[in-house]
Amino acid sequence: MLAGAAASAAAGIAVGTAGTAQAATPPPLLGTYDVVVIGAGAAGMTAALTAAKQGLTCVVVEKAATFGGSAARSGAGIWIPNNPVLLAAGVPDTPAKAAAYLAAVVGPDVPAARQQAFLAHGPAMLSFVMANSPLRFRWMEGYSDYYPELPGGLPNGRSIEPDQLDGNILGAELAHLNPPYLAVPSGMVVFSADYKWLALAAVNVKGAAVAVECLARGTKAALKGQAPLTMGQALAGGLRAGLASAGVPVWLNTPLTDLHLESGAVTGAVVTRGGAPGLLRARRGVIVGSGGFEHNAAMRDQYQRQPIGTEWTVGAKENTGDGIRAGERAGGSLALMDDAWWGPAIPLPGDPYFCLAERTLPGGLLVNAAGSRFVNEAGPYSDVVHTMYDRDATDPDIPAWLIVDQNYRNRYLFKDVSPAFPFPADWYNSGAAHKAWTLDTLATSIGVPPAALRTTVSRFNSLALSGHDTDFGRGDSAYDHYYTDPSIYPNSCLVPLWLPPYHAFRIVPGDLGTKGGLRTDARARVLRADDTAIPGLYAAGNASAAVMGHSYAGAGSTIGPAMTFGYVAALAAAGVL
Repeated sequence: MLAGAAASAAAGIAVGTAGTAQAATPPPLLGTYDVVVIGAGAAGMTAALTAAKQGLTCVVVEKAATFGGSAARSGAGIWIPNNPVLLAAGVPDTPAKAAAYLAAVVGPDVPAARQQAFLAHGPAMLSFVMANSPLRFRWMEGYSDYYPELPGGLPNGRSIEPDQLDGNILGAELAHLNPPYLAVPSGMVVFSADYKWLALAAVNVKGAAVAVECLARGTKAALKGQAPLTMGQALAGGLRAGLASAGVPVWLNTPLTDLHLESGAVTGAVVTRGGAPGLLRARRGVIVGSGGFEHNAAMRDQYQRQPIGTEWTVGAKENTGDGIRAGERAGGSLALMDDAWWGPAIPLPGDPYFCLAERTLPGGLLVNAAGSRFVNEAGPYSDVVHTMYDRDATDPDIPAWLIVDQNYRNRYLFKDVSPAFPFPADWYNSGAAHKAWTLDTLATSIGVPPAALRTTVSRFNSLALSGHDTDFGRGDSAYDHYYTDPSIYPNSCLVPLWLPPYHAFRIVPGDLGTKGGLRTDARARVLRADDTAIPGLYAAGNASAAVMGHSYAGAGSTIGPAMTFGYVAALAAAGVL
């Protein structure tokens, strides 16, 4: 609280005894708008576009020197049941199925009214975005809901992703697009749904065909003089193009300092622009879409379990919880602060690698410090990390180790390293990767009991040969088979480890961002501890407590709700909700 008080005082905001920012002598006025949006990510840009199309004046302020936030870095899967893209593709979704599934996934952690608001407004939001931006979307056919066996779950999936976009439509603004977390291979145009096949390109006919198709798309775009964007780059670029067409200004390098309150209502935002504080007044409200707190070590230490590290996240580096803290000072209450959009990560030098296909492909297993398996390696990535923390609270399975053999390495892409190619030396020098010709030597290298690792691999091999993982159920769910090798029978998740050398990769609890933040209601209004709404304050995206609660319904459960509640917040500020 002392740090927050100091920041508020520096901005000309006094802090009351209850920790609520009160209007003192405001800094110079930078402008007056109907709506001020904090953050130029998926939530913020969708909110601003909606506000503008409702006839409201709007400005977006962004802390970073780029727009797009974590969304621009992502694969941009979007999970919104019953949306028009899915229905046009013939996906057999219904409102009843979606409601049953979301309720089963989320449980009692999130009020039913918020779940219903997401399901009710998500399809309309997507239609609105397509009508008011150059964005178009594709169904990610086959990318299963994460729990397809639950009531209403769809084994063939509900996730969609942006279609290809020509970045040239952004003009000079293209240079300000936040770069992707992983660069697309040079000369290719790759969609998120392609990556599962690219990993198999050396051993699978369809994988090889997809690689050729990606290259053909890249060649076609080059011949046309296009700057092809896909995934998060397309999503952020398309939303930014929509804002440009709507005449909405986006101020980069303009961090939020605090919220401005008058008589208990949020009436503006104090920002730093050009190195000096200034006030942006908001007639209808402030919408906070500033992201989570994944790069704030103090907040992670305060709210989350150890071990935890800001160096293990792939969220945008500017996400340090500024909007969450400002909302809290304004009287907002918080929820889900202990949780994140988790996934197993390899702490490679420079940036962590969020490990999706690699832990699922046949011929690998995860072990803990005791050299034992402890989880279904192919399960939803958030569940794997929850298990790392939860299995033994006094001795969490962190780090864990992904163990594979050379047969695995000869067949599959690993990150961006082609099959059979050596890994970079700095992977080994950093301790993220290890290699040995025997399991005993590998065990000694990573600090696990050799006899235990031998026993674990022997047990795993026998299960793989039978095709049934009776220990952890790997392959029992349709989801488990998404990032696997369809040529493997009878269980595409399971193959014995038998060919040396053996490889081990350090696994830590990585994340796509934190999922705790300001509590909001079905209209995206920020709530006090007594459940009353703070007038004029809205939140969406990772600055708000996730509608998914402690779970994760499917690929895009971050971005789908972020855009939906940004849309809802703007409609509420406009007085139409």
